[in-house]
Amino acid sequence: MYLLVPGDINTRTGGYRYDKRIMQGLRAMGRHVELISLEGAYPFPNAAELEQAGAQLAALPDQALTVIDGLAYSVMPEQLARHQNRLRLVALIHHPLALETGNSRATSEQLMQSEKAALRYAQRVITTSQSTADSLRDYQVPDSAMVAVCPGTDIAPLARGASPDSFNLLCVATLTQRKAHDVLLEAMAQLKELPWHLTCAGSLERDADTAQALLRQCHELDLGERVSFTGEADEATLNALYQQADLFVLASYHEGYGMVLVEAIARGLPIVASDAGAIPSTIPTGAGILVSPGNATALAEALRQFMQDDVLRQSLQNAAKTARTSLQSWEQSTREFEAALTW
Repeated sequence: MYLLVPGDINTRTGGYRYDKRIMQGLRAMGRHVELISLEGAYPFPNAAELEQAGAQLAALPDQALTVIDGLAYSVMPEQLARHQNRLRLVALIHHPLALETGNSRATSEQLMQSEKAALRYAQRVITTSQSTADSLRDYQVPDSAMVAVCPGTDIAPLARGASPDSFNLLCVATLTQRKAHDVLLEAMAQLKELPWHLTCAGSLERDADTAQALLRQCHELDLGERVSFTGEADEATLNALYQQADLFVLASYHEGYGMVLVEAIARGLPIVASDAGAIPSTIPTGAGILVSPGNATALAEALRQFMQDDVLRQSLQNAAKTARTSLQSWEQSTREFEAALTW
């Protein structure tokens, strides 16, 4: 099997982490997986980068099982068309590219048409949630071609929290427009009278313009001493941040799954989040409070309830601690992915 991924598979985003864990799991099961890196500014590659990707596809042997991450797969329909009958093409879709926040309407439409065209050539489409699979019906992908394989979760120790006198809120998300940190900051500005500290862990470089705008917003809202931006955190740092947290919060406009949500649940952390995309089906019943995406007032009210309502907070914590015992493992996810490769 060949796994084609744009850029560095060690990139610390949910999509890349999923790809890497599945690759490692398949190799542990005995399947040969050759990783091929596609160079370019995906999902907006230039002509030379697409030509190089086409050459990489052309170099693969006939009937090769070829799994391509959707960040690249969805923007190379012409290259895929040349090999649709020669290669066994599998599209790995984390979420439709057109749903990425911050693109113009014309760009979103262009991405949707490109993805729709590319998906016609896939013999199998694997998504990372049923929500994403459902959304691909708008792309004329038949149900018979789709399989949802949700991410797994590692066993983790229960979070301890940091201080009995203050609530430690944690958001783990790259600073991009889709993650809606601006909405989260607006919400926090409405709660200055309450005792809390917010830690935002996520790359400041992947979307530098958005990151700088968030830092300015934080200063303008006078939240500089109450909000920390750690930048991209390694595994050890993330584990420490989860351990010190009392609540996980995610205000995204869309999530194809939201691996960080189940990683929070694995530590018994309750969640306050938007109800966008796959989030409602990812968070276990009773373990979170959901609000409409983009609504800072509603988000602030949910956070206020968590901090002020002892009974509600205990109920959310109990539900999260119960749910952590039945989360799907990466071994199970890998077995499901392996099964999806046979049709």
